Amino acid sequence: MKYILSKRPFRKEFLDRIAQIAPEYQFETDPANVDWQQVQITVGWQKDWEEQLLTPNSSLAWVQSLSAGVDTLPLAQFQQQGIILSNASGIHTRSITEHILACLFMDVRGFPKAIANQQKHLWSGVDMRYGYLNEQKILIVGTGEIGQELAKSLGALNITTTGINTTGHKAAGFSRTAPITELPTEAAEADYIVNILPLTPETHHLYNQHFFANVKPSAAFLNVGRGASVDTQALTDALQQDYLRQAYLDVVEEEPLAPDHPLWQMENCLITPHISGMTPHFEKAFMEIFLENLEGFVKDGKLWRNQVTLKAGY
Repeated sequence: MKYILSKRPFRKEFLDRIAQIAPEYQFETDPANVDWQQVQITVGWQKDWEEQLLTPNSSLAWVQSLSAGVDTLPLAQFQQQGIILSNASGIHTRSITEHILACLFMDVRGFPKAIANQQKHLWSGVDMRYGYLNEQKILIVGTGEIGQELAKSLGALNITTTGINTTGHKAAGFSRTAPITELPTEAAEADYIVNILPLTPETHHLYNQHFFANVKPSAAFLNVGRGASVDTQALTDALQQDYLRQAYLDVVEEEPLAPDHPLWQMENCLITPHISGMTPHFEKAFMEIFLENLEGFVKDGKLWRNQVTLKAGY
């Protein structure tokens, strides 16, 4: 018997489809019920599986990530052992887009200040910030599926966007694009900087002290990508020293953020606990990817959707 070991359970309707597509496989969520040497597929990944699955005797051939980001997985070992990897890219596109839109609209209408004033029982509109979103320069760093969905949504409201990607190649929905080498120049002119990049060696601490020292003091920074793309101390200093007006953080470098971290106390920082990707009907959307890939894997050992380039990390 060959096994599919899953980090989480799924509804019977999906287990039935798995059984139809791959009758020679047994789906398990309890590692105690599997023969580790016969685990060929995992749905998700756990650190404590590595001792059993990343060995010379392992039959593991494919890992289907439950998330779009895969930077926490042992990519080098996967590559060394010839294990293929696919992610859940595309599932969270609309959820993250709407999360960002909520932040943008709240910000342009002064909601962060209103929330802070409410905590003080203060009725004051004197120091409220307000404006039109279509008059703002919005820089979206990352032009993949989420970036394109965000750009299209903003475009429908007559809001222009600039996208940053590796080479500056065109991307659907964006008014214009630029290569990542021009990020400092583009960021210096932006009113909103939205990070949606995956975490790679190149994007680790991309947003550092030098970056924040060169943005407009009136700018806002939104991070729904990866926490470690941002040097947390540099961001904290920028907010404290008014190099940056506002931050919206759904991800941070060390999660959960320490209870005594100064970011919690700052009126110009709104923190959400890594929830932007929380998606209604997750199982259905995820299984559309997994089942399609399972068909390809059973047929000829190849994946049909979302295969990750292990060397690149996305």
